[in-house]
Amino acid sequence: MNLPSDSPVFSSADQLFMRRALDLAIHARDAEDEVPVGAVLVQGGRIVGEGWNRNITLHDPTAHAEIVALRAAGQKLSNYRFPGATLYVTLEPCAMCSMALVHARIGRVVYAATDPKTGAAGSVFDTLVSDRHNHAITTAGGLFAEQSGSLLREFFRARRSKSAGEL
Repeated sequence: MNLPSDSPVFSSADQLFMRRALDLAIHARDAEDEVPVGAVLVQGGRIVGEGWNRNITLHDPTAHAEIVALRAAGQKLSNYRFPGATLYVTLEPCAMCSMALVHARIGRVVYAATDPKTGAAGSVFDTLVSDRHNHAITTAGGLFAEQSGSLLREFFRARRSKSAGEL
C-alpha cells in the first residue's frame, strides 16, 4: 500500500499550488455556497486545470473539485490523460475522484485534510493507493491541513446552525 509518509516534505511550489487550491475552496464557499474544496492540476510546472466543488450549483453529483479540474485540463490540453501531473486538493479524494485520477494517469496527489468519512487515499478506503491498479500514484497528505479542516468545519457548523434556525 502506498500511504502518505508520516511527515512529507513539501516544496515551495507545493505550498504555492495548495494555497491556490485553498483560494478556490474559499471561492466555492463564498460565491456558490458549496462545500469548500478546491483543486489545482499542475503539469510541467504550470496550472493546466482548476476546480472547486460545484455539485450543488450544477446539480451534478460528479462535480467534485478534482473532477472539475480534470475536465478543465482536458479541455485546455485536448487530452484525458495527464502523465506526471500533480493534483493539489484541499480534501483527501473520495473513491469516485480517486478512480478518475488513476484513469487520468496523474503522477502525484497532494492533499490538505484527510476525509474521515469517505477518504480514498488510505484513511478510510485504499482506492487511490491500491497496488492493484495498472497505474501508481504517489500521495502526500497534510499540507495546510489545519486551514482546510477549519474551512470545512466552519462551513458545516454554519449549515447546521442555519438548518436548526429554520425548524
